[in-house]
Amino acid sequence: MMLTIEEKREFIKIYEELSENLDITQTQYDTAVQSYQGVGAHLSKSDSLLSPYKPEILPQGSFLLGTMIRPINDCDELDVDLVCRLEGKKASWTQYDLKKIVGDRLNEHVTYSSLLEKEKRRCWTLKYAESSKYHMDILPAIVSTGHQIVLEKAFSHTGSIDFKKIAIRITDNENYNYKSETDPDYWNKSNPFGYAVWFQDRCNINIRKSIFLSENVNPLPKFQKEKLPLQRVVQLLKRHRDLMFNGDDHKPISIIITTLASRAYQKETDIISALENIIFHMENYIQEKYSKEHCRLIKWVENPVNEEENFADKWPDCREKEINFDKWLEKLKGDYKRSISSKGFYNIETSLSKMFGKDVSKKTFSNLAEKDYRTREQGKLYMNTGTGILTESSEKSKKVENHNFHGED
Repeated sequence: MMLTIEEKREFIKIYEELSENLDITQTQYDTAVQSYQGVGAHLSKSDSLLSPYKPEILPQGSFLLGTMIRPINDCDELDVDLVCRLEGKKASWTQYDLKKIVGDRLNEHVTYSSLLEKEKRRCWTLKYAESSKYHMDILPAIVSTGHQIVLEKAFSHTGSIDFKKIAIRITDNENYNYKSETDPDYWNKSNPFGYAVWFQDRCNINIRKSIFLSENVNPLPKFQKEKLPLQRVVQLLKRHRDLMFNGDDHKPISIIITTLASRAYQKETDIISALENIIFHMENYIQEKYSKEHCRLIKWVENPVNEEENFADKWPDCREKEINFDKWLEKLKGDYKRSISSKGFYNIETSLSKMFGKDVSKKTFSNLAEKDYRTREQGKLYMNTGTGILTESSEKSKKVENHNFHGED
């Protein structure tokens, strides 16, 4: 549906406000950072077996990308994904040894021992008190000496980027060589920091924005209140997915959504242009490749920093995952069309409630109403005669007069 300039301006305002309300708060952010830095300090103390290898806890995933969103329900927990990065290891350590040593070290701390959950496939999880409402997944990983220097250059885009040099080697208790292989070159490889560099490049719009983003998406990011269009779109897509599938294990995974959205993004400078383009073009970036394992063509969502990795690798063996992605995308398209064809705040709020949840939509329009009140008091508020949307533009609009509660002129 084609929007007028004024309609588009107002929908931009609505969607921007809504996406901001999906953000975690700075308090939540700072609490998580303080917690994982405390874990890093404990792992690196001189009495730790890990100390010689300079262990450091770094964020990965949505916490690093600036695309984390609040849970739908306030009682649900934030999931903070972290890497426990070590520069090398003892020559005799296998994946099993390294992971056990990290777990044992956490168990030695009076607080962390009470938070530590049962070992997961690749990580250890610290589940914080119910009042904190978050847990941290800590992935033990090995890097080469000088990894930090290479990483900082990559995030600052100083020279060409060799993604292989910022890859990490991780533990995985389902590997056939989990308890036998001591050479990290034969361990599973991952590249969360390389992916973040790639995502940063996809987000950047111009030089000014590039500088802004590089200050916030780096190995130790700051809290980011202002976000770029691609980050906002990813947040919206993830919330729509969460609301539709409500905890279903076969829901579309975030890395697929983020990757396809990033590939479809064409540097649009506003959230509506970016959202519309991404929704209707992201599926074009799903490839098909022949699989020797399955003896047929399979869907392929390529890892942008490792062409051999398929983020949709579970689709061939679990058809429900692929079907659910298709269902989600079709519903998203329909919901978006309905939202921008709605007339008047009430109908728009109703359509957005179905897309993103009642609470966040209610808060969005409450905040906008408060802003409109302040604008009206300044004599700068108009109502678009076609849509009923309140606006600061006088184009095809009627001025909204100030309330006069005292009967005065």
